[in-house]
Amino acid sequence: MDGLLIDSEPIWQEVEIKTFNEVGVPLTKEKAKETMGLRVDEVVEHWFSSYPWKEPTKKEVERKIVEGVIALVKEKGMARPGAEKIVKLFADQNFPIAIASSSQMEIIKAVLERISIRQYIKIIHSAEHELYGKPDPAVYITTAKKMGVLPEDCLAFEDSPNGVLAAKAAKIKCVAVPDQTMKDNKIFSIADMVVDSLEEFSLDYLAKFN
Repeated sequence: MDGLLIDSEPIWQEVEIKTFNEVGVPLTKEKAKETMGLRVDEVVEHWFSSYPWKEPTKKEVERKIVEGVIALVKEKGMARPGAEKIVKLFADQNFPIAIASSSQMEIIKAVLERISIRQYIKIIHSAEHELYGKPDPAVYITTAKKMGVLPEDCLAFEDSPNGVLAAKAAKIKCVAVPDQTMKDNKIFSIADMVVDSLEEFSLDYLAKFN
C-alpha cells in the first residue's frame, strides 16, 4: 500500500525524520530507506538499537509516528499514478482484492478513505497482527488464508525490497513497482515482473503468470 497505491513514503520520511531527530537519532532521507517496508515498531526498534534514548518510551515514539502519518495522509496524501486504474481493472474481472500491509490498520483505513478505493477491497490485513512484519511472509500467508485461496494462486504488487522478499517467501507471484530512489536494488530481480508504474500493467500481462 505505502508507496504503491499512495505516495506516502515522503510522508513517512518526513514524520520519521522529525520524530527520531527529536529523540537524538540523526535520521536522514538516505538512512530512512533502510527501514522502508517495515512495521513502525520494527522501525523504532531498529533505530533505538543504534541510538538508544531515555525518553519518551519506544511505544510513545511509535504512537507519535502513527499519528503524524495519519494526519499528513488526511491532509495531503495523493494516489500513485495508476492506483485507481489497477484496482478497478481487477475488480471489473471479479478478482478478489486484498491489502496486506506493514502499516497499522488505522493507517490503512485512513489511506483507503483518502484515495477512495475502499469499496474495491475484500480483505484488509495488517502485519501488526503478526509476530513479524515484512520481509517475513506471515502477513501474505494470513491474507491468502482470509481470502480462501492458496498463496501460489495470488499476485502481489510491491514497491519495496522488503515487500518483494515477503511475497516471494510466501510463494506468491510478485510484480515489483520499485520506488525510483531504490530501483537499482538487486532484490527486485527476484520479482516475477518489474514495471515502472502501475499504469504500465494490463490484463495481457496476466498470461505470463499462468
